[in-house]
Amino acid sequence: MTPGQTVGPFFHLGLPYPGDSELVPPGRAGAVQLQGFVLDGAGDPVPDALIELWQADAEGRVVRAAGSLRRDGWTFTGWGRAGTDATGRYTFSTLAPGGPRPFFALTVFARGLTDRLFTRAYLRAEDLPPVDRRETLLAVAEPHGWRFDIRLQGDDETVFLTFPGQQ
Repeated sequence: MTPGQTVGPFFHLGLPYPGDSELVPPGRAGAVQLQGFVLDGAGDPVPDALIELWQADAEGRVVRAAGSLRRDGWTFTGWGRAGTDATGRYTFSTLAPGGPRPFFALTVFARGLTDRLFTRAYLRAEDLPPVDRRETLLAVAEPHGWRFDIRLQGDDETVFLTFPGQQ
């Protein structure tokens, strides 16, 4: 295995594609938004980050359908990608994940990181794992979905996860 390399800020050159952040078309029945900001340790926006999202479908099933890179407008694949804009904002159009502990799994790529970061956005406070700063894992309900801000450093730093075998 090789060590990670510093990532970004070059995502806009080859990673975006049509419909990348639209797991379902906006306006489709059941469509919701997951949106937020990526912020650095000083609270300033990170305008060149990339967020990847994985999630279960509305019934809580892990989706294994192909088609994330060429969306057909009706197949839900459970995966998407969104870059941040000049204000550090990202937005996904998706379905509310179902299941006993619904959450969005997110991966963050940004300038200055030597590897990607993993986190989760839980939809209900009672589902949060017992970790320090657990409130940083809670998405805030909004009229059309949820807001989940990602703070890369600082007092309100988002909890980031590690997985077995990850270095």
